Amino acid sequence: MKLSDYAKKAGISYRTAWRWWKQGNLTGYQLPSGTIIITSEAIEDNLKPDLIACIYARVSSAQNKDNLERQAERLKDYAIARGYKIYKIVKEIGSGINDNRKQLAKILVDPNYNILIVEHKDRLARFGTNYIEILLKELGKKVEIVNQSEDKKDELMEDLIALINYFCSQIYGLRRSKQKTEKIIAELKSHGQ
Repeated sequence: MKLSDYAKKAGISYRTAWRWWKQGNLTGYQLPSGTIIITSEAIEDNLKPDLIACIYARVSSAQNKDNLERQAERLKDYAIARGYKIYKIVKEIGSGINDNRKQLAKILVDPNYNILIVEHKDRLARFGTNYIEILLKELGKKVEIVNQSEDKKDELMEDLIALINYFCSQIYGLRRSKQKTEKIIAELKSHGQ
C-alpha cells in the first residue's frame, strides 16, 4: 500500500505518515521512483499507534503555583486512566492571553507525542484555541480538553474579565513607559544645559 493510501486509511495526514516513516515507525520499502510502499503485515500493527500524551498545565500567576501542581497531578491521573503513555508534563506560569509563552511554543512543535491534554480550554489559551487545534491536527495530533465548560455565559464573562485585565496592564505599561521617556528627556536636558 502506498504511503498516501496508508495515511488515509489510518486517518492521519500524509505529513504525519511521512514523519512516522522517517522515524522508522512504519515497515516497508521505497521504490526507485521515490514512492514509499508500506508492507501489508505492518499495516494492521501501525494503524493503532500508541497514544502518547503531553500534559500542559498553566496558571496565571506565581501565587497559584500550588494549583499548578494539583492541576498537573489531576491531568497525569486522567492520562493514566485513559491508558495513555505520558511523554512529558509541562507546567507554565503566564497569562492565557499572552501569545508568547515559551513552554507552550516548544510543545506545539515537539514531534514526540500525539495528544495534548489540558484541563480546561482556557488553560491552553483564552482566545485562538481553534487555531492551535488546527495546527496540531495538521501535525497528526489532537487536543484533549478534560473539562469542557457547560456554562457558556460563565466562559464569556471570564474571557471579558481577562480582556479587561490584559488591556489595563497594557495601558499601565504604556504610562510607565511614557513616564520613563519623559524622565530621560528631562535628565538629558538638565545635563545638556
